[in-house]
Amino acid sequence: MGEITVSAQHIDHLVHDPASTYGAPYMQAYAALAASHRGRPVAEIVPLLRVAADAALLGFTGADLAEQARAISTGARYELRVRVTG
Repeated sequence: MGEITVSAQHIDHLVHDPASTYGAPYMQAYAALAASHRGRPVAEIVPLLRVAADAALLGFTGADLAEQARAISTGARYELRVRVTG
């Protein structure tokens, strides 16, 4: 299970908000990779997650992304704990 802290004004970087003009919510990219990259090597998935995280301006560490990539590769459930600040 991972954890990330996101400011309230940037929660749309993580999840889709139809009222937002921000166009790169991370969870959509994660879901797309989970659908298309199951069974693929972790080393192939991590750079794709890094691109999505960078586009969403989220500060996932390399370890965070590797953990997420392992979940995608194996088809395991991945839980992300989100702390929203101010």
